[in-house]
Amino acid sequence: MHARRLTLATAAALLLAACGTPAPTHKGEVKGADASMQEWGQSDMNRVATVAMRENLESLHRLADKLYRRNPAEWRKGGAASRDQAVAQLRAAIAQRSGWPALQQRRDIDALALALSPDFTGDRVAGFIYAVADMLITAHGGKTEFYLVDGQDAQHLYNAARNLEVAVWMLAQRRAATGAPLLLADEISAAERNLSYEREFGKIIARVDLLAQVTTEKYRRAVIGYVQGLAGGTFMQFLPVR
Repeated sequence: MHARRLTLATAAALLLAACGTPAPTHKGEVKGADASMQEWGQSDMNRVATVAMRENLESLHRLADKLYRRNPAEWRKGGAASRDQAVAQLRAAIAQRSGWPALQQRRDIDALALALSPDFTGDRVAGFIYAVADMLITAHGGKTEFYLVDGQDAQHLYNAARNLEVAVWMLAQRRAATGAPLLLADEISAAERNLSYEREFGKIIARVDLLAQVTTEKYRRAVIGYVQGLAGGTFMQFLPVR
């Protein structure tokens, strides 16, 4: 019995030691945004939606740069002096929601359909990325930052995730009039297997889907939290001892 207790005590000590061991950081460290006054006007849900949108837009900017690297002829169509300048122009247009000239003033899914049309002759990378960003922002109520007065529609978010799945499939399957892919993206060959585009798109889809799921629970959780607060205020109090 004594040996068994000693073994259990040793196992417990090892578990506690493991819990106290810092996580490895050789592949990077998780970083959060600096605290700001705007957070005082945000609920936890608002903050999650804001961070998710920020990360989704950053993913799209990374995708634009990746696609320009494999399709350099595209950024030259827009008159940019370099790939970096083309990415910067696209980033500014998305931030301002000023539209993209080659999309002929189309927005949301109409712009996405045009950017993925075999007949589209403009900068397809910019058109595609801008259209995806515009569709995502539209699904979030036309905003990229969210406060207590804001809310999301779970079905709109869900639909946006499905739209992105369809768009990624079209990008991989459709061909231009010449028979070439609309854009060179993922590559699977005997010499190389590059799926970085698919992974980045997958991250965006996963974030939007998770936000849609959490949004469906928001009001139920609010009621549960209210009841828990009442229960805690009534029953979880110290009692006098003298």
